[in-house]
Amino acid sequence: MSETAMGTDWRAWQESWDRQQEWYMPDREERFRVMLDMVEATVGPEPRVLDLACGTGSITDRLLRRFPNATSTGVDLDPALLTIARGSFAGDDRVAFVTADLTDPGWAAGLPYDSYDAVLSATALHWLRSGPLATLYGQLAGLVRDGGVLMNADRMPDRATPRINAAERAHRHAAMARAREAGAVDWAEWWALAAQDPALAGPTAERFEIYGEHSDGETPSARWHAETLLAAGFGEARAVWCSPSDSLVLALK
Repeated sequence: MSETAMGTDWRAWQESWDRQQEWYMPDREERFRVMLDMVEATVGPEPRVLDLACGTGSITDRLLRRFPNATSTGVDLDPALLTIARGSFAGDDRVAFVTADLTDPGWAAGLPYDSYDAVLSATALHWLRSGPLATLYGQLAGLVRDGGVLMNADRMPDRATPRINAAERAHRHAAMARAREAGAVDWAEWWALAAQDPALAGPTAERFEIYGEHSDGETPSARWHAETLLAAGFGEARAVWCSPSDSLVLALK
């Protein structure tokens, strides 16, 4: 990764994360566009946002480029991705980052605000199993203001359609194989590169001590997410976007 006069090029690391994620999710930018469309539609162009399981700050980056008067609190436990996020947004007083374990009952104690206009998350909460995720949704219902919104974009397969799912998976994996041949970097390779960067080697080692190699979470359907959000105290909830493999579920307080 390139260096600057001030040290590690954090923006380059953030962009490399985006490229790696796009290898798995070619519709990723479309998901973000619809997510921000619905932020504007529900709470306006100057929202106070909680970027949940924020990673390198991909949502926050797109949020602030589109809505310069927005503010964002990014929450994550991953020390390597948070290092990139903090480096990328250093000096931007619209952004704050909090280290927290979302499975800890008191995780929200470190947040700078008691309520948010919008809670946004993408490709992250599948790390949780359905029980802890339902608990988290209940906690988030208390953080979203009345009239506010929660959106979660993730893998949400419908297991009632196994042949459709198999066809989609085969098509997607064929496209991924072609991209690999053209030089795309996958998850494991990206982390191997991070481990070689002096500024990220320590946080990367710590990250694997926390998470291990793989998630043990679940990927319930969009219907499950909507029903669970309603049970958690949101007034309305449904999918507002989907691709053949992913969905974006919106819940309105």
